Amino acid sequence: MMKTFVLAAWICSAMLVAQAADAVITTPTPVVEDTLIYKTVDGRSLRIDWTRPRDWKSTDRRPAVVFFHGGGWVSGQPGQFAEHSKQLAAQGMVCLRAQYRLLDKKQNEPPITCTEDASDAFRFIRSQPERFGIDPQRIAAGGGSAGGHLAAFLGMMDDPQPTDVTKPVVSRKPNAMLLFNPVYNNGPGGWGTKRVGDAYRRFSPAHNITTDDPPAIVFLGTKDNLIPVATGESFRDQMQAKGIESRLFLYEGQGHGFFNAGRSENRYFQETMTEVEKFLEHLGWLPVGSK
Repeated sequence: MMKTFVLAAWICSAMLVAQAADAVITTPTPVVEDTLIYKTVDGRSLRIDWTRPRDWKSTDRRPAVVFFHGGGWVSGQPGQFAEHSKQLAAQGMVCLRAQYRLLDKKQNEPPITCTEDASDAFRFIRSQPERFGIDPQRIAAGGGSAGGHLAAFLGMMDDPQPTDVTKPVVSRKPNAMLLFNPVYNNGPGGWGTKRVGDAYRRFSPAHNITTDDPPAIVFLGTKDNLIPVATGESFRDQMQAKGIESRLFLYEGQGHGFFNAGRSENRYFQETMTEVEKFLEHLGWLPVGSK
């Protein structure tokens, strides 16, 4: 009898452990991730990775952000902003990360293909709000370093439209900019001048500040070897002089890329994301559903 009791107790315990394990395995995550192709060019397909809340529906009209990775226009992957996307998606936003063609490291061509792909990706997303469950008038562009340049380029440069009148007019201009140590000054003395040369005004957001630019938040380390603090302060001041909201957060002693997930035990990743969330709350985008 005692052996039978012990055996039954062991079976019961094993079943409970198995049930608990199943519960852990099947517990839904707060976000859903997917990927799709937005463009085929030069014999290759370019993708968009996107992260959305688990309760997302295509009929939603959620705020969104499109991230562009850094890497000097010559390297990098969309996954740089995967953790940023998960954190914002957990709060109800739709987050997308666009791949773009990279430049040849051995050549000095300007980032024309990079800006073309960024523009096409943004238009692709905005033109299909019912596919992504987003509000086309609440889409931010975000990015780090060269990706920050692309995000600012979309927000601040002229927005040429197709000459074909049969094609719909879709703006590539974001409604806000989330810029992590962006290389947004490409003029003399700035970053990237070797590639853009005398044509820097075609590429440099800092030289194209106008009153219709979207609000911006910028994060910069005081020891960044690519972007002087003075560049960040000048950008902020010029934006504000035009009546545009522009926030600059400086992080003492930090270098380029300090904000990335996994760096400094995520200290600066979390600190910068806290400010991003406050900025989006100020715009009325968070909590999701607010106007």
